[in-house]
Amino acid sequence: MTIIGFVAGLVLLIVGAEGLVRGASRLAARMGISSLIIGLTVVAFGTSSPELAVSIKSALADQAGIAIGNVVGSNIFNVLFILGVSALIVPLIVAQQLVRFDIPLMILLSVVLMLLVLDRHIGFLDGLLLVAGLVAYTAFLLYQNRRVKAEEATGTQEAPATETHWALNLGLVVGGLALLVLGSRWFVDGAIAFAAYLGVSDQIIGLTIVAAGTSLPEVVTSIIAALRGERDIAVGNVVGSNIFNIMGVLGLTGLLAPSGIAVSEAMVGFDIPVMIAVALACLPICFTGGVISRWEGGVLLAYYVAYTLYLILAASQHDALSGFSTAMLYFVLPITALTLIVLSYQETRRRKLS
Repeated sequence: MTIIGFVAGLVLLIVGAEGLVRGASRLAARMGISSLIIGLTVVAFGTSSPELAVSIKSALADQAGIAIGNVVGSNIFNVLFILGVSALIVPLIVAQQLVRFDIPLMILLSVVLMLLVLDRHIGFLDGLLLVAGLVAYTAFLLYQNRRVKAEEATGTQEAPATETHWALNLGLVVGGLALLVLGSRWFVDGAIAFAAYLGVSDQIIGLTIVAAGTSLPEVVTSIIAALRGERDIAVGNVVGSNIFNIMGVLGLTGLLAPSGIAVSEAMVGFDIPVMIAVALACLPICFTGGVISRWEGGVLLAYYVAYTLYLILAASQHDALSGFSTAMLYFVLPITALTLIVLSYQETRRRKLS
């Protein structure tokens, strides 16, 4: 029954997110909001709605490890796995606005989160600050919409021109939210049962199973966008989702959790720094040529496999942990960092000469 509830909850999360995104996207487009803004807000926020539902449910159930692990794990998963797989399918085009503003904002928010959790706690005031930041970010994007609306191609805005009633779209939004609430309950309960059965901490479960499961809407959205040639949307969806995860998911969870969110030493000492490093790596990868190439996608995916392997070795206290950590710290990571620095330097010179 635990497995059935876990799988059923995951299915409801995906179906609910799909309904929410589809209904909200149509409503936003009918109101004249550009496709760029829709991708960064409605689609990105909508595909992050499972993270929101699961984190709030976990915090209220006093499972703070899943709440914070879900967000941090999802942000790592989004960049390394989703961008990696999408770029392997087809090289991803990166919009210049993402490089100039949204990716640096994602990096900044990752650092801000690190500063907020130095006291090992996300409380009401922290949540209020993050939610206020989300409101300001959304307002800025709506302001940007006025500037890009005149240049916006008609494709996205004409898509809802079919006779789709407002009531149907509102029904998709409401129904999607209802499925998310129910799905999050079953999914979290199943994850907690798995953690207890396997003897694994709820933080590890949150960083892996829950993070990957709640990120499935982003996986599907980005892969479909890449296959359909809308490759910039694949990147915008990931970046927007990561921004919403920090400000929206953790912000609202901090506001609603009765005693706030407790943050473990391991989260502060390892997982959040990994999230910051992944966000930092995203900037030079997206900057070089304005494209995420297949080999760069392969590197991102390989790092997600390495990160997950590290979590498994650490949780089981395996003898190979020490050697694996040494190889990553003194060999793989420095080579990758040097490669990104060289590529960024070459791209900067190319742009100056052109």
